[in-house]
Amino acid sequence: MKLARIRAGRTGSDENSILPLINVVFLLLIFFMVVGSLSAADPFAIEPPRSTSGEAGDPRDIVLLVAADGRLALDGAEIDPAALRPAIEDRLGTASVREVHVKADGASEAAAVVGIMETLRAAGAERIRLMTVSGGE
Repeated sequence: MKLARIRAGRTGSDENSILPLINVVFLLLIFFMVVGSLSAADPFAIEPPRSTSGEAGDPRDIVLLVAADGRLALDGAEIDPAALRPAIEDRLGTASVREVHVKADGASEAAAVVGIMETLRAAGAERIRLMTVSGGE
């Protein structure tokens, strides 16, 4: 009779001790789901060319995205190509470093990217960096 009571008590305590563990697991799952969705996404998909350099950019830098079809986005917001130069002039006027990072799609035409880089130079950019992904072939 004592043995039956011990086993019955142990089953109840095992079930009670697993509930906090389940709660913690679900709270961690919710936490990582929320944190993972807080990063800002680019307004359109870009597949940058590959490079062998491993240098990463500063998130506070001015970033210009160039899509394969010629669309532009400045710091996460789409922009008309005609409005690019005044927008860059405004941003460079408040920036401590006169540098622009260009994140162009690998399928975009080189002549279009060079034209955009010339516009950036005319707007006052002292340095223009073409962003790539590591793992060049």
